[in-house]
Amino acid sequence: MADAKLVELVNKEIANLTVLYTKLHNYHWFVSGPRFFELHQKWEELYNEATANLDELAERLLALGEKPVATLKEYLELASIEEATGKETPEDMVRSVANDFEKISTELIEAIELAEQADDQVTGDLLIGMKKSLNKHVWMLNAYLQK
Repeated sequence: MADAKLVELVNKEIANLTVLYTKLHNYHWFVSGPRFFELHQKWEELYNEATANLDELAERLLALGEKPVATLKEYLELASIEEATGKETPEDMVRSVANDFEKISTELIEAIELAEQADDQVTGDLLIGMKKSLNKHVWMLNAYLQK
């Protein structure tokens, strides 16, 4: 059995990744304008990564004998990031995703520390890898906004 607080935090990130996956699909479908081609492709890349991370986290909980959240109701109750509104400009989309990635990255700190305290190196490594990727995306998305 895993640490209960760690399971709670991992489930929160499963919820965040699911909301993020849907938001990125929204942006992928509805981006328009002169940046369409590059952003359309970027959103697809990022929702594929979100899917892979989501699956890794859920399978890790299952491997620990725990249950990942798995309903839309749970995702929306637990997530700390917001859904897309459908009114975002391409620039708003980039800023929103950068902010979401930064929020998730910050939230991962506590989960990483709990995994280390529980001597759960596998979960800790998984979360550190996600944090590293999110931080790189934040940097790149913010650089993109600099025009």
